[in-house]
Amino acid sequence: MRDKVAIRRALISVSDKTGLIELATALSKAGVAIVSTGSTAKQIAAAGIAVSEVSEVTGFPESLDGRVKTLHPAIHGGLLADLRLDSHVEQLESLGIEPFELVVVNLYPFVETVSSGAGFDESVEQIDIGGPAMVRASAKNHANVAIVVSPERYPAIIEAIEDGGTDLELRKQLALEAFSHTANYDAAVSSWLAGQLGSERLSLGFTKSGDLRYGENSHQAASLFVDGNTGVASAKLLGGKEMSYNNFVDIDAAVRAAYDFSEPAVAIIKHANPCGVAIAEPRAEDPIISAYIRAHLTDPVSAFGGVVAANREVTAEFAASLSQVFTEVIAAPSFSPEALEILSKKKNLRILELSGDYKLPSREIRQISGGLLVQEPDSFEGLDVSAWKLVSGKPASPALMADLEFAWRASRAVKSNAILLAKDLAAVGIGMGQVNRLDSCHLAIQRAGDRAAGSVAASDAFFPFADGLEVLISGGISAVVQPGGSVRDEEVIQAAEKAGITMYFTGERHFYH
Repeated sequence: MRDKVAIRRALISVSDKTGLIELATALSKAGVAIVSTGSTAKQIAAAGIAVSEVSEVTGFPESLDGRVKTLHPAIHGGLLADLRLDSHVEQLESLGIEPFELVVVNLYPFVETVSSGAGFDESVEQIDIGGPAMVRASAKNHANVAIVVSPERYPAIIEAIEDGGTDLELRKQLALEAFSHTANYDAAVSSWLAGQLGSERLSLGFTKSGDLRYGENSHQAASLFVDGNTGVASAKLLGGKEMSYNNFVDIDAAVRAAYDFSEPAVAIIKHANPCGVAIAEPRAEDPIISAYIRAHLTDPVSAFGGVVAANREVTAEFAASLSQVFTEVIAAPSFSPEALEILSKKKNLRILELSGDYKLPSREIRQISGGLLVQEPDSFEGLDVSAWKLVSGKPASPALMADLEFAWRASRAVKSNAILLAKDLAAVGIGMGQVNRLDSCHLAIQRAGDRAAGSVAASDAFFPFADGLEVLISGGISAVVQPGGSVRDEEVIQAAEKAGITMYFTGERHFYH
């Protein structure tokens, strides 16, 4: 293969115009002939840079509303010709086709269009055809052509221009990025269409964001891959050390727990389990600091070294309070300038700013040996507490029902078997991850201590026996919410009635393994 390839002719057709003019300017100064399409050509020309339209090269106008413009031998011959072969060089000359040494293409914004809620026809129109064909052709012919699919690579190309051309190693790297780009694009289209048609096919497209120091343990290698959607994986690190594998796992759980609530809420997570969850007091002057303080009081010992997520902007008061506790990560949709200044002084604290509006993924995927498990996410969309069935005691007052709903929402984030005690819209005791529900009940009461008296309890699944509920009753709880559905429901109901406590059945569970 040829090592250094001088750039004499470039083809540019981009949806993302970031850095376009800077690149085109560098190419023009180096005497590179630029060929372009549609809006890309117009923007280059408007900057006073010489550019030829693709139609001038093909002798054929763009047609069918732009669907056909680069699909032509005069273009693809210039992309695919292997100039190491005399026969290819001779054929280009006989056909009057000039080769390209640089191709800059990124594709129609299909993923963004679908994410915006666009309809079927509008989404289909954003499926790029000519773009992937040019990208793949150029990547295949990387011995002769440098293919660029991201503005992030423009500086490397500008440097190569100044250095006399692209070297083989760079072109190989660009080819890999190009094939990954089209693979992810096709996977996004395939996955979306499968969802539309109910197909039994699943295509996944992820791009490596970077390597992590190690995985769950120091002897395990690990990397981060992203799918282009908003979420923890694409959050912006504003300060502190790089994120670790465990940091990502924990903060993802924390963000999801905080966003289970529409009210200002804070979740504190340790080893993927909540050790604090709370929403703001109804009339708090600074709601998010109110939520944080109450969440921290759930289990201050376990909160040490945990991660924290808020569903509102972090204020200076919140930051000042948080900075007094050793915390690995803080994630929020935004940070006030004063809060960021305070938190940035904690060198080991990772500060994550969530990008875009947080929402649950459309599906959850878990790898098992030989395959994948795929499910819809567990959410509270359409939750209607008025549909709960009162099976024991008096109907809950509005305040008591608010606590029961809070406990029910918060229990989703707790690993099964899960029992969560709450009072005044804050968790006060959590029993999690036990292999029987009785132990989870004991643990929740133990951790709540004196605060168990008068609290409400949520169980993520039914009580298989009355013994677990009896432990909670002995601890002083005043009401319970649980799915119901056990063959011994009547036994459990009788225990609740004997104690005179209110109990509701929801008809659905919230296992979290």
